[in-house]
Amino acid sequence: MKILVTGSNGLLGQKVVELLQRQPGLELVATSRGPNKLAGLLPAVRFVALDVTDRAQAQRVVAAEKPTHLLHTAAMTNVDECELQQAACWQHNVTAVQHLVEACEQHQVHLLHVSTDFIFSGEEGPLAEDAAPGPVNFYGESKLAAEQLVQQCRAPWAILRTVLVYGVAHEYGRTNLVLWVRDSLRAGKPIKVVDDQYRTPTLAEDLALGCWLAARHNATGIYHLSGQELLTPYQMALQTAAFFQLDSRLIERVDASTFTQPARRPARTGFLIHKAQQQLGYQPRSFTEGIALLARQTEASV
Repeated sequence: MKILVTGSNGLLGQKVVELLQRQPGLELVATSRGPNKLAGLLPAVRFVALDVTDRAQAQRVVAAEKPTHLLHTAAMTNVDECELQQAACWQHNVTAVQHLVEACEQHQVHLLHVSTDFIFSGEEGPLAEDAAPGPVNFYGESKLAAEQLVQQCRAPWAILRTVLVYGVAHEYGRTNLVLWVRDSLRAGKPIKVVDDQYRTPTLAEDLALGCWLAARHNATGIYHLSGQELLTPYQMALQTAAFFQLDSRLIERVDASTFTQPARRPARTGFLIHKAQQQLGYQPRSFTEGIALLARQTEASV
């Protein structure tokens, strides 16, 4: 078994590489745009530079490496940037997938594609795999278009959808809700957090494990991989404050209309994960367990 991972510099990509390089008898190739961020941490991992928006490069790398599985984690995921830079979003989230589908078809590589709850309208949730999509922003539209390309792939494929991924990674610029709440409250800074958007937040390590389980089982079709608890960001913030024993009175409960953002957010998503639990043995941690892991990872590095 040989797995090629795209987007290995990203949050999920880094967690997948860390997990896969520990699996016996598995050959791993990490790929990403730009220099390898994991070079110092995991020097034994084979790294190949790959810009998935470049068709010739995608064809060349897949042909040269001949993986049995390709796990596609690379994407443009900043929802507001996607709304403001639609051409770039389409190139990264749709055109790139077309290139990988072609390469996987040519070499009969099992394609595992990571997708999102933002393909849904937000009118109801938690959602099963067969729920009807209806994106409310351009990011969601691009990810739905990518799913449609994957579903037409003439090689084995799986779509792995997830929700609100949080975690910490090496040289990773973006923060997450848990660390933002912890650091704001520690600084005595009041924060406003929405209480009218519902998600099933997903620990990056759990999602990485779900991706590995899907590859190991040669899973095909659509799987929902997320946490199990349906929470609002406000509820997540309260749990974070409680865990770190910080003053929750600094957290102001607001609704989404308080903020002006370029992209609309679906109000209610979240996933039902029975299929992944039953077929793959996927068992995510609770949100409190996720906070505890982030605390160990960040406090150890301070």
